[in-house]
Amino acid sequence: MRDRSKNRTVVIVATFVLMIFGIGVFVFVGQSKKEVLPLPVSQAPIVVIPAGPKHEVIGKSVEGRDIEAFVYGTGTSAKLLFVGGIHGGYEWNSVLLAYQLMDYLKANPESIPKGFSIAIVPSANPDGIFAVTDKDGRFTAADIPSKTTLGQGRFNAHKVDLNRNFDCKWQPKSTWKNNIVSAGSAVFSEPEAQAIRDFVSTFKPTAAIFFHSQSNAVYASECENGILPETRNIMNAYAKASKYPAVDSFSAYEVTGDAEGWLASIDIPAITVELSTHQTVEWDRNLLGIKALFNYYEQKTKTP
Repeated sequence: MRDRSKNRTVVIVATFVLMIFGIGVFVFVGQSKKEVLPLPVSQAPIVVIPAGPKHEVIGKSVEGRDIEAFVYGTGTSAKLLFVGGIHGGYEWNSVLLAYQLMDYLKANPESIPKGFSIAIVPSANPDGIFAVTDKDGRFTAADIPSKTTLGQGRFNAHKVDLNRNFDCKWQPKSTWKNNIVSAGSAVFSEPEAQAIRDFVSTFKPTAAIFFHSQSNAVYASECENGILPETRNIMNAYAKASKYPAVDSFSAYEVTGDAEGWLASIDIPAITVELSTHQTVEWDRNLLGIKALFNYYEQKTKTP
């Protein structure tokens, strides 16, 4: 009788222990499962990744280097084209200014007005850049040698001044300061000029802005029919904001076959922004000028 009672006690204790152990396992597993469950959709963190620019190789240089375009935004109410480096390594700071604009738009996509597209061709003469930096692709001011020869990197690999190869008053020979320069064998004979021409044909810019140095001014463009009214408007808007002088016509020497003049001939307003030196980017004042153009076209698109 005593043994039977003792056995019954052992069974009860063992059962109780197993129940306690089972409850503990259940709670532990439940907690573990709870920890790995995903958050409800309403509580999940929202990560917004801004879309990068559309990248396009629009042509090749004489020596086979890429000529690239980067397009920010997809709108059609205003389409602005910025071009740097048509004079290559001689005006390398114009390329750095274009790069800085690219970095700014990537970091501040909200700065692009709704309905706009902004296209940037940062380096229209990559062979000319290579002639100075000995480097393909993106570069910095540290890659520029302390001393360069006069005009080094200004021309393409055919020794053509690309800003004399466009279809506006073109002549086979043109001038740069006191120098006679080659304008190519024909209008658009150079692949770099062809790349700009073809991209303009597909992108169809509302206006174009070319970065140069070192005349310290904003110039209007013209060809056979004078300055377009819209060209003068955007010249004045950029100049007023950036504090560069606004100049209707470049008169230091005769220029034929320039890209801006060609755009004027096909009724596309174009301006030339000339930095004050060959070494400075002058970002702050140019950003003000660029924002002034954004505002100008934003107001224009809102006008009924």
